[in-house]
Amino acid sequence: MAKTHLPPDDPNSRVVCRNRRASHEYDLLSQVECGVKLVGSEVKSIRANKVSVEEAYVRVKDGEVWLINCDIAEYPQATYMNHDPRRTRKLLLHRREVTKLAEASQEKGLTIIPLDMHLTRGFVKLTIAIARGRKLHDKREKLKQKSDQRDMQQAVRRIVR
Repeated sequence: MAKTHLPPDDPNSRVVCRNRRASHEYDLLSQVECGVKLVGSEVKSIRANKVSVEEAYVRVKDGEVWLINCDIAEYPQATYMNHDPRRTRKLLLHRREVTKLAEASQEKGLTIIPLDMHLTRGFVKLTIAIARGRKLHDKREKLKQKSDQRDMQQAVRRIVR
C-alpha cells in the first residue's frame, strides 16, 4: 500500500482534507492517486480548505470513474459562475487503472473510497483505495491491537529513560 509522499519543501504540495474514518471502517487493499476534473471556482474552494470527502464514494460507470457526493463549498467571489457543491466529478485515470477498479468494484464485498484530497505541484489530486468493509468485531480487534501497541511503546520509553 503506497502512501502519498508530498515534497516537504514545496509550498504548493499539501494535504487539503482526509477521510479519517476510512482506515477504521475498511481494510485498505490498494491505493491509486488520480486527478479530478474541476472548474475554477472548485479549485479556489479546495485551496481554501472548503472541501469534505468524508461522505464521498467512487463508482465506475461506462468505462469512466466518478467521485460522488464530495462536498466542495461554493466560492463566495465566483458570483454567477459558481458550481454545484455536490455535483458528480470525473476522476482522471489511465485505462488499465480504470479496468482494475471496475473489476474490483464488481467483486463482492469490495468498494472504492476516497482517502484524501491533496495538492501536488499546484494540481488537485485524490487518493482512492479499493477497500473491504470491516465487521464490528474486526473494528474492536483493530482498536485493541492499537492500544496494546501504544502500551508497549510507552513501556519501552519508560525503560529507556
